Amino acid sequence: MEKGGMNRPVEEMAPPGFRQNHARLRKETLAKIRVLQRKFTTELLSAVLFLLLSIAALYDFAFFPSLPESIRAALGRPPSVNMIGALLLIYVFSGILLILSRMMSGSGKYGGVNHVGFIAGFYFFYHFSGKLPENFWAVFVAGVTILGLESYHLWIYCSEEIDKEKEVLALLDARPGGQGDGD
Repeated sequence: MEKGGMNRPVEEMAPPGFRQNHARLRKETLAKIRVLQRKFTTELLSAVLFLLLSIAALYDFAFFPSLPESIRAALGRPPSVNMIGALLLIYVFSGILLILSRMMSGSGKYGGVNHVGFIAGFYFFYHFSGKLPENFWAVFVAGVTILGLESYHLWIYCSEEIDKEKEVLALLDARPGGQGDGD
């Protein structure tokens, strides 16, 4: 054994192939962290899409052209306002239960874009029934509640997973005697 061999980095004392595996594991860990960060950013883009949709709904979609009468006739009569309200209530409770179950299971799944689609449906149903101005705030609050809880869930999940990956990086970068490489 060389003089001072105990102070050499682990990589120098390790068997052949260790450096390649170490570099590969480090690269994979950093890639996982980037994916988790992008995942949360995507959820924030869903919130922006919801806000843009809500701004359009606030003005009762006035800047879009009206549907021709032939298409309105083909679509038929819109559902009653009470039925739309009941479905909105069911959607909010089922959405909250779904998100809470994901939180309890530690699942990283999220449905931000799907939720925006459902909220858009409620905005459009109220619009076609002619009652969107009276019901805008109910749909808006439902959307903020669902997307806020979804964002919170994803933020917690991604933060925990990123912390785990950072622990892996710390182990990969550790030196004998507890010294790190300064990352």
